[in-house]
Amino acid sequence: MAADLTESVVALATELVRRPSRAGIDDYGPVLGVLEGWLGGRGLPHRRLYDGEGRLVGLLVEVSGGRPGPWWALDACVDTAPYGDEGAWSFPPDCGDVVDGWLRGRGAADSKLAAALFCHLAAELHGRAHDLRGGLAVLLDVDEHTGGFGGARAYLADAEAARPAGVMIGYPGLEEVVTGGRGLWRATIAVHAASGHSGSRRATVGAVSRAAHLVRLLEAAELPGTDAEFPLPPKLSVTSCHGGQGFSVVPDLCELGVDIRTTPAFDAGAAEALVRRAAAELDARLPGPRPTGITPVAAWPPYRLAEHEQPAAALLDAAAREGLAVRAKTAGPSNIGNLLAAEGIRATAGFGVRYEGLHGVDERARLAELPVVHAVYRRAVLGLLSS
Repeated sequence: MAADLTESVVALATELVRRPSRAGIDDYGPVLGVLEGWLGGRGLPHRRLYDGEGRLVGLLVEVSGGRPGPWWALDACVDTAPYGDEGAWSFPPDCGDVVDGWLRGRGAADSKLAAALFCHLAAELHGRAHDLRGGLAVLLDVDEHTGGFGGARAYLADAEAARPAGVMIGYPGLEEVVTGGRGLWRATIAVHAASGHSGSRRATVGAVSRAAHLVRLLEAAELPGTDAEFPLPPKLSVTSCHGGQGFSVVPDLCELGVDIRTTPAFDAGAAEALVRRAAAELDARLPGPRPTGITPVAAWPPYRLAEHEQPAAALLDAAAREGLAVRAKTAGPSNIGNLLAAEGIRATAGFGVRYEGLHGVDERARLAELPVVHAVYRRAVLGLLSS
């Protein structure tokens, strides 16, 4: 990667970090405006993406090759996590400066540097598109940190966009390529009880007490372990509990949030069955005025690519050819790869520069590895578009 190209990537990333784009907080117009100005100045085809309610959720760049073939996509989010306690930062969260070889500020690591890099790759390929097969899309998502992944959803729903054969997601981290992840099943649980006065002589088992009993049942439930086909076990977490107000009233409703990370051997159906069994046991042991209600909220499948499957093979091979010892990893947390897997699209994630403070204080991305990260993605994309 030539020094002037590195300087150009860092310059674009710096401008992106200096435009606050915290998910659900900031207006995304300014950060997307920087990208649109850069892309437009280089004649790259691009357009905004909107969700079904007309909200801006991303920007799509499309480079069409001169010969038939499959399309591939690069994906980087340009919305960010919130700042948290700004007083705990040692520099302004939106400073976007470079100090001692680190790009500093919220989004530097996740994933504005990757967005800048992918835009430069698209610009290079646009200049030689007639030699390529299929095409390359670059998705710049501004609805990623909400968990809604609206940019990815809008891209896949866009009738004008070519459906990609695979996607490479530019999360940071130099040692691993994420080639799989646990799925999830999430639900809210409504636990009911008879309301009453906390000072009454009549003993009342309130909704919070019944919900606490249900939490114990859920956490005591047996889950399977790992198997030869998938390296991680399922996991159940009770993530929220809301019920009651003040001190004098025994509440009649308490709502729980449950997150279950699923595997091929313990899928969404098994997760829902486990929760319904626990709810039925609660209602049998401590009957309430109404059955415990379960409302599923989200379900994504687990996924795992073999190392010979594309685009994992192209990315791992490119890393090896650039002298990097990069291992394939199945991740515990879910990511956009799960959403893509549900659509039958293979995805990788988690290859980029080294970083510190991601989603925390003093987020920064190390620039020393930027040239080799660029070389890996360039080699992988060119391989996919020429095969």
